[in-house]
Amino acid sequence: MTNLSSIPNQISALPASGAAPEAEGFVLDDQVAHLLRRAHQRASALFLTVLADAQLTPTQFFAMARLHEMGKLSQNRLGRLAAMDPATIQGVIRRLHERGFIERLADPTDRRRMVLSLSPLGQETVVRLLKDANRIGDEILAPLQPEEQRLFLGLLKRLV
Repeated sequence: MTNLSSIPNQISALPASGAAPEAEGFVLDDQVAHLLRRAHQRASALFLTVLADAQLTPTQFFAMARLHEMGKLSQNRLGRLAAMDPATIQGVIRRLHERGFIERLADPTDRRRMVLSLSPLGQETVVRLLKDANRIGDEILAPLQPEEQRLFLGLLKRLV
């Protein structure tokens, strides 16, 4: 395993021509992280076309979609279910609340906890966007045959 602290020294030790030593065997176009990043870029670009009119980020939409799916949730639970760290979910919730997409209420059983739900505007917005979001999912997977799509989604779920 590579010692990450030595990477800057390794980079500066590369030949001036920019060619990597043959022994490394590193080809960027074959690297999982690079391919996942490129796939993410493609998916994000397609998805942003759906969200442009609503002026939502994918992160904001996913938080709203999770509230639509699950109903009322605490901020902490929504963050976990939407795969967001506490700082991220806090900012997402603040912005969605400011725009009138979600409502925040104190939990009647624990006043320290906030319960979140979609406002009528948020509910209407999510429902309107869901059809297009499904279409984008189909576009993202379009280069694959149906069986490949099922396999890819199954493998992707195992990775996350």
